[in-house]
Amino acid sequence: MLSCQVIMNALERIAPRHLAEGWDNPGLLVGSFAQKIGRILVALDVDDTVTQEAIERKADMIVAHHPAIFRGVKQLRTDLPLGRRLAALLTHGIAVAAAHTNLDAAHGGVNDVLAAHLGLEKLSSFVITSREDGVTESIGRVGTLPAPMTVEDFARTVKERLGVTHVRLAAAAARPVRRAAVCGGAGAEFIDDAVRRGADVYVTGDVKYHDAQRAVEQGMHIIDAGHFGTEAPVLPVLAAHLRAELASERGEIEIFVTNTQRDVFDVI
Repeated sequence: MLSCQVIMNALERIAPRHLAEGWDNPGLLVGSFAQKIGRILVALDVDDTVTQEAIERKADMIVAHHPAIFRGVKQLRTDLPLGRRLAALLTHGIAVAAAHTNLDAAHGGVNDVLAAHLGLEKLSSFVITSREDGVTESIGRVGTLPAPMTVEDFARTVKERLGVTHVRLAAAAARPVRRAAVCGGAGAEFIDDAVRRGADVYVTGDVKYHDAQRAVEQGMHIIDAGHFGTEAPVLPVLAAHLRAELASERGEIEIFVTNTQRDVFDVI
């Protein structure tokens, strides 16, 4: 087993906390840095299903993308979902950590994995969050496809490679796709940035009607592959990063990805 502090040090190397947005809440959210960890469950969310899975699979820690605690907690009400989950986690001694917008921006994180799944090459920064000592950090990535394709074919490629049940396509005027911008999760706020970067298409999630309309009006296609669909591919990669970072530590550790979590939305 390893101390939780060792796990958190590894997570810091994978997704440095300074990359997180100011409004975010990454880090150790439940548990103690001193507690011993032998089994880690990697998940997107710490919901009821994942909490129960962690208990049943005897995990000592959950490493999630979305923070289990996001806003200030003024009461710990066990008759409400959050309080009930936190009580269960504490009762079973399960620590919880999150790497959220820091994992979005990190090299090898959410957006690099998303871009790789979609076959993008020659990646560059998208929405720049910092420039320091010659290093540029950004949310999202911009890249090119090996060869141009129609937006309909690219939309089908996105659906197949992300393993989602559907995508939503808002197609602009006839324009082949070669240059694409991607942002895992909810990235509609960056539509204008994608247009300025010369993207033919923008792939993200949680796109509202008027957001899509604005993209099309500016001549850019937009593909909504869902919040879950654009972020879930990072989970096995995050697990692999953790295994690599902890391989030289003294103590046995088992790291596994959730097998119960699924998109909250169904298509009927």
